[in-house]
Amino acid sequence: MLVLLPPSEGKANSGRGAPLKPDSLSLPGLTGAREAVLGELVELCAADEEKAREVLGLSEGLRGEIAKNAGLRTAGARPAGEIYTGVLYDALGLASLDAAAKRRAARSLLVFSGLWGAVRVTDRIPSYRCSMGVRLPGLGALAGHWRAPMDEVLPEAAGDGLVLDLRSAAYAAAWKPKGEVAGRTATVRVLHAPTRKVVSHFNKATKGRIVRGLLSAGIAPKNPAALVEALRELGYEVEAQAPGRAGRPWALDVLVEEIH
Repeated sequence: MLVLLPPSEGKANSGRGAPLKPDSLSLPGLTGAREAVLGELVELCAADEEKAREVLGLSEGLRGEIAKNAGLRTAGARPAGEIYTGVLYDALGLASLDAAAKRRAARSLLVFSGLWGAVRVTDRIPSYRCSMGVRLPGLGALAGHWRAPMDEVLPEAAGDGLVLDLRSAAYAAAWKPKGEVAGRTATVRVLHAPTRKVVSHFNKATKGRIVRGLLSAGIAPKNPAALVEALRELGYEVEAQAPGRAGRPWALDVLVEEIH
């Protein structure tokens, strides 16, 4: 099972660890594309703070993120699972998983990123600010920059099992499973059952709990139909829509009564 996650806007501080080693990151086929984004981002943020703030879409209160980006090559690095914070990652609670579940997380979780493309939770990265919606002056829109290298690398990473896609739309634009991989991919929405609406905070928290539940129980469904059964066994109400034709993902709605 491969679980595709969005990153978090907010991130923990890098701390005093050893600096980034780009060649040590998982999915080495993305190294060249990573270096291109990293190089332009660092140069932009070191050269022109005001332009960098405009390009990155940062408010005045987040101006300090520009200096952080300028120092990415020498900043301390920590496992990505410690860098990413926020609602989904709080609910997932990687640090509190037992040893077996942590090993499953290391194998199965893949976090998408405007800067790194995608990383494992064990990959050591510095804290940064660069969303997938950014358009860098030289490289252009980051989602477009990542599509070709992702198409080369991700099908192999997906293996022959389920792909559970929990990304937001901006990050899903960087890689869309195709063909046979798409047929064993499931996307998930979390809906407030009485209103059948997506509530952002609630959606993220429930997705984090779903992943935690699968990892803790040692459940690794091989296909979307098996995922539906697994989620129901974990106590979730699930509505599933199989694709109308080959090469399309399954669409799952998880219905929850209470918003918490």
